[in-house]
Amino acid sequence: MEAAAQGVALVAAIEPDAARAADTAAKYAIPVFSSVEELLAADLKIDAATVAVPTVHHHAVASALLDAGIDLLVEKPLAASLAEADDLIACAGKGRRILQPGHLERFNPAVLAVEPQLRRPMFFESHRLSIFTPRALDVDVVLDLMIHDLDIVLTFAKSPVREVRAVGLPILSPKVDIANVRVEFESGCVANFTASRVSTERVRKLRFFEPRQYVSIDYARQDLLVIGVDGSIPPEIAAAIAAGKMDAATLAKLAAAASAGPGPGLSFKKHEVTPGEPLRLEIESFLDSVRTRREPRVTARQGREALALALEIQASMAAHAQRAGLENFFRP
Repeated sequence: MEAAAQGVALVAAIEPDAARAADTAAKYAIPVFSSVEELLAADLKIDAATVAVPTVHHHAVASALLDAGIDLLVEKPLAASLAEADDLIACAGKGRRILQPGHLERFNPAVLAVEPQLRRPMFFESHRLSIFTPRALDVDVVLDLMIHDLDIVLTFAKSPVREVRAVGLPILSPKVDIANVRVEFESGCVANFTASRVSTERVRKLRFFEPRQYVSIDYARQDLLVIGVDGSIPPEIAAAIAAGKMDAATLAKLAAAASAGPGPGLSFKKHEVTPGEPLRLEIESFLDSVRTRREPRVTARQGREALALALEIQASMAAHAQRAGLENFFRP
């Protein structure tokens, strides 16, 4: 973003690798420190910072900066454990600091466009597939990719989780690279999640059903398609939608009807979405919270909820692996 226009100045960075530190210092004409302790000792009067380190170090880095009175945008997931997340939340509350987890998709223009129009979502299908890269291998695919969709669905469903069933396998790394998850909420809402970082293509899509309509979000294209359903739709599909009891078979029937184009019982509307770069929108929102002291759009508590569900999914995957005798799959 244009720093001058935003009233923001980049004043320092932390980079323990000497070569990268030198490159960063030259590129941005700023001091680059090797540790948080060095940065704080320089007393640069920093107002806000972004924490973008491996997840295992989130707590140590973020807690030191919060204790120093600095507002934080912490990359997802908020922390490596619920205990660490709770400690960061308590630390931020004690010091009245802004603590925003970096759940980027909450700032996707398609999500921003659909959220005010939500009725009562009752069935979700999420697919997030990525080509393998050596980045973020300190965590599995649930904390790396799926957590974006967990956060979105938790925000949309607005209901406590009742049951989790999950299966996952490591393919190209020691940690789970592909996972399939079914979550049922206390409200009766059901969500199916598929995430892979060993795909041959990139896919970032969310589809969900609510009373008398089907909503499709393409995160990458920032597209929002709403398909209305009237009385002339096949009775079995209409009944399932009206009752909020969508299953995979009903989903497939309606998706097939939708792909065939407008027809009896279906009305198509591609909603207008204001284009925008989610990362920029996230940072601008964070800076607005820093200035106004308003609660962030994505709260630390919501980050903790997404982490809690992700950890429950990990436990379910591990239990499934033990039941199915998949120990060999999990060896490095």
